[in-house]
Amino acid sequence: MSYENQNENQYPSLVGRTAVVTGAASGIGEAVAVLLAASGARVALLARRGDRLEALVEKIRADGGEALAVVADVTDDASVAGAADGIREAYGNVDLVVNNAGVMLPNPVDNGRIDEWQRMLDTNVTGVLRVIRAFTGDLVGAAAEGRAADLVNVSSIGAHVTFPNYAVYGATKAAVTYLSQSLRTEFGPRDVRVTNVEPGLTETELATHLDNDELAGQLDGMFDAIGALSSAEIADVVAYATSRPRHVNLRQIMVLPTRQA
Repeated sequence: MSYENQNENQYPSLVGRTAVVTGAASGIGEAVAVLLAASGARVALLARRGDRLEALVEKIRADGGEALAVVADVTDDASVAGAADGIREAYGNVDLVVNNAGVMLPNPVDNGRIDEWQRMLDTNVTGVLRVIRAFTGDLVGAAAEGRAADLVNVSSIGAHVTFPNYAVYGATKAAVTYLSQSLRTEFGPRDVRVTNVEPGLTETELATHLDNDELAGQLDGMFDAIGALSSAEIADVVAYATSRPRHVNLRQIMVLPTRQA
């Protein structure tokens, strides 16, 4: 995977920011962490796979960036709270949060896969809320001091477009999109920006979560027919949105491959 522009800072206003990126061990989270660090932010990388995080931190530091590996599980209250405490101890208060951790487990609803439904709800929805709870005070405090403060939630085109057998996944992402919209009424008046990013087909590890060969084949066919965005291209959108002047909120960004309807 390549990360364009990481040796040339296109977003100088991110210098000195303190960021948390969840789901940072791969895909969009990894790419966001790399680009934010290359832009001068201190980045706490939060995910479950410590070996992947440590390798990414080494890469970021070798390229001159500042990064911290934080092993945590967004489905566990104590894990998220402990991670937040550790990040503050290392970096101080946070002013940029990217809620990216998520899972995609499609199957027909009549398969009754409650295990998958619960995992998606707990990661994609409650996990997002746990992270927001952990860092709301930081974001509000940063904004009160006159600094930029950003909450970025990574949702999906699936929040709006229905796909057979993806009903529960789409419902979790619709919840994230609605949550982002509603949070603006609480955070916006306190100068905390909320940005909801909805990627279309993107090269990530999500497709590897599928345990249904037929659906996996259908997804591969969509990638072949339409083409996909890279994780680095989604990261560029996140960096652009969070680098705007603090009174400018790009509230809703849907980013698709050109061929995706």
